[in-house]
Amino acid sequence: MFAFTHPAARAATVAATLLGTIVLASPSFAAGDLSQAAAAKSPAAQMILAQASAEAMTTPPSAEAVTASADRIEARIRELHRKLHITAAQETPWNNLALVMRNNAKAMVDLQNHRVADTQSMSAVDSVKSYASVIAAHQAGMEKFIPAFSALYDTMSDAQKKTADSMFRSRARVEEKKESKKIS
Repeated sequence: MFAFTHPAARAATVAATLLGTIVLASPSFAAGDLSQAAAAKSPAAQMILAQASAEAMTTPPSAEAVTASADRIEARIRELHRKLHITAAQETPWNNLALVMRNNAKAMVDLQNHRVADTQSMSAVDSVKSYASVIAAHQAGMEKFIPAFSALYDTMSDAQKKTADSMFRSRARVEEKKESKKIS
C-alpha cells in the first residue's frame, strides 16, 4: 500500500486532490460515469479511495498547502484560457466560468483553513463532520461549475471542443496511469 508518512506531504496531497477536482472536474468526472463504475469494481481502486478518504478525514492540510493552492488555481485558469484559445466573443462565458472556479476554490480554502485552525481541538466526530462539509462543498461547487462550463462549451468552435474533450480525456488517462503505478 502506498502511503505518505510526512504530514506535510499527506496534507499537500489532500489539498491538491480536493482543490484540483473542484477547479476543473475530477478525472473520474471527466472520464464519465463509465470510469467511475469500473474503478468502483476494482478492489485496488476501492482500497486507494478508502485510504485517501481516511487520510483526508484525519489529516487536514497545512496552511501552506492551502495557500499554495490559490496560485495553482490562477495558473490553471490561465492555462485553460490559453489552451482553449478563448476568443473575445467567448470572454463573457469564460469570465463566468473563471469566477465560479475562483469562488469554488475559495469555499474549499475556507473550509480547509477552518480544519487547519481546529485540528488540535477536533474530536474524531468533529473531524468526520468537517470532512463531510468538504464533500458537500465539492458537490455544490460542481453543481455550479457544470452549467458555467456547459455555457462556455456551447460557444466553442469544433476545434475548441475537440481540445476541451481531449484535455478531459487525457487528464483521466494520466490519473488512471498514476493509480496503476501506485498499485504495482
